[in-house]
Amino acid sequence: MSDKNLDIDLKSINTDEGFFAEFERPTQEQWKEAAIAALKGIPFDKVMYTDTYEGIRIEPIYTAEDIKDLPQVNDKPGFQSYVRGTKAEGFLATPWLIAQEIWESKPEDFNTEAKFDLEKGETAVTMVLDKPTLHGCDPADAEAQDVGNRGLSLATLEDMSTVLKGIDVEKVPFLCHSGAVSMPLLSLFAAAVKSAGKDMAKVKACIGSDPIAELASNGTSTVALEKAYDDMYEVLTWAEKHAPQLESIFIQGHPYHNAGAASNEEVAAALATAAEYLREMINRGLSVDQVAPRIRFAFSLGSNFFMEIAKLRASRMLWAQIVEAFGGCEESQKMKIHGRTSAFNKTVFDAHVNMLRITSEGFSGAVGGVDSMHLAPFDEPIRTPDRFSRRIARNVQIMLQEESHFTMPIDMAGGSYYIEALTDEFAKTAWSKFQKIEAAGGIVKALETGLLQGMVTDTAAKRRKKIEARQHEILGTNMYANLIEEKIEAPVIDRDQLKAERVAAVAASTKTADLEPLKKSAQGKAVALALSAAEAGATLGQITAALAADQKPGKSVEPLQQVRAAEPFEALRKRAEDLKAKSGKTLQVFLANMGPIPQHKPRADFTRGFFEVAAAEVLGNEGFATAEEAAKAAIESGAPVVVVCSSDKTYPDYISTLVPMIKKARSEVTVIVAGRQKPDVEESFRAAGVDGFIHVKANCYALNKQLQDKYMEAL
Repeated sequence: MSDKNLDIDLKSINTDEGFFAEFERPTQEQWKEAAIAALKGIPFDKVMYTDTYEGIRIEPIYTAEDIKDLPQVNDKPGFQSYVRGTKAEGFLATPWLIAQEIWESKPEDFNTEAKFDLEKGETAVTMVLDKPTLHGCDPADAEAQDVGNRGLSLATLEDMSTVLKGIDVEKVPFLCHSGAVSMPLLSLFAAAVKSAGKDMAKVKACIGSDPIAELASNGTSTVALEKAYDDMYEVLTWAEKHAPQLESIFIQGHPYHNAGAASNEEVAAALATAAEYLREMINRGLSVDQVAPRIRFAFSLGSNFFMEIAKLRASRMLWAQIVEAFGGCEESQKMKIHGRTSAFNKTVFDAHVNMLRITSEGFSGAVGGVDSMHLAPFDEPIRTPDRFSRRIARNVQIMLQEESHFTMPIDMAGGSYYIEALTDEFAKTAWSKFQKIEAAGGIVKALETGLLQGMVTDTAAKRRKKIEARQHEILGTNMYANLIEEKIEAPVIDRDQLKAERVAAVAASTKTADLEPLKKSAQGKAVALALSAAEAGATLGQITAALAADQKPGKSVEPLQQVRAAEPFEALRKRAEDLKAKSGKTLQVFLANMGPIPQHKPRADFTRGFFEVAAAEVLGNEGFATAEEAAKAAIESGAPVVVVCSSDKTYPDYISTLVPMIKKARSEVTVIVAGRQKPDVEESFRAAGVDGFIHVKANCYALNKQLQDKYMEAL
């Protein structure tokens, strides 16, 4: 066919009818009738709708009718409601920042790896701090196991100068969540920038605090909230004159996401946090236009691909509404979003599957319109990521930008019936949760009363229930466990030695600095004095202590429980593997496969997968012709668990003979039937000695733990 035959006169197309006007357009009712026929008796309402943790029901099909009344559908990129992004040109001129985290413990190692990653395609540097640094504590005053653990140990101007050495901070953006306050870390950063001969006015950075996130995560805050708000005010005031491109508030959605919250709960909490900060800063004399542009939001990117796209789009829309309600201008209404792939759904076992997870999550971040993004290296749950794992994660972002060309078109999700409708529904549900938090007196009150924790805990319990029953699959962990994988080993680190090295390094560069002026600083002077103290040789810990000299005790709340979804199943498997390594013993599960292979194989395969997620040894076979043969083999195997696998039709022929024979010979054996049975059949099987049943709705975790406990007690 020639190219001439493919020519289309675009001007002749009726945009209302589209390309396919010659075809009859079916109605939604006609489509549903066809779908019901294709289901062949399976109830339409049972299988064609999906209920999410966000409380949103996903329809089986979306059409133009679903979005015809949504006003934001006609909004333009770069303009209110900002659902399509905050820049009219999207990513065409400037793609999102590739801001991969670096977890090196020592400043010199961090600098080496940062420069290496920048040479390989990273476009921003993200500093992750260890626990002592995050809490404003010097290495000498910290526990050895915390120093340099999963983050950078940083305490002096010398440390910060080492971090920045050879990096042009006027060209390379920096991102860092600084904990409850940002002034101590910012003073070291600004002093290092100055000593390098650079100008803070030209530096693009987010050295941002989020004291409420610290409170929610830890149950307490190292700095009282009122003091943290004062610090926030001081930094904002200083930055307006000296660092106009600095973002000093870095709102963290991760504590809520990592506790199992639904995506709209994460967004609601983040927005309520931002609203709290706006109020506090306005009460201290700043305008909303002085505050809002200096806020960056950090959201986790979860595994529900379309939901995460909708989350980012809806968040921009809601933030614009909030800032507008505070009287902010259009520029102030533009939300800045840092996306970080979920830590909640990553796994220790079969960790290379994490590569697939971060690819999907990064995809959703790009489509949703992040401003900066970190994709987690596959070994992140296990150890400090090495160059290889960082390279794989970084290259996913590079491929999204340069090979998949996700930088165009602008707002590639725009116009999708499904995504537009989902964005609107997400915005409504997130706004409802935000209003609930605000009605309780704001996010701090919601944390004090337990309202927010209760909201998150309820969702986490729903997740846990589905994960335990494997209705929410975690590939390689609660489904399709790979028992012969070559595990990724975490290096053994001498924490005492690392602490000693850091203490010595800090002592060598610390000088006696006069901190009295900082303790007594007047409003609007604190950052300048902290900067002077840093230049004079004061440490991060000393500056933090001086700023908090007169503070009252902070608030206490019930902390959010930060866990990974896979941890319960990982604990079962590790427990089994540790037992085998120590004693050579493993819980064995014997398959009493009845009849020919086609008769028993589907349930035998299901059973193998059901128990291998807990590292049990499943003893298979090609099947038995009689109950007597199966009973004899089961008894001789010595396995403490026997699972009968066959078809529902043939079970009655075997159970009444097979199970009593096993129980008579070995009464301690747990006998299970594969497959869900009708109540009367189940009752008769239990009467014959059957102890339980496994099927697609069974609680896989609970049964495996129960059997593990019983086995280990018997040893």
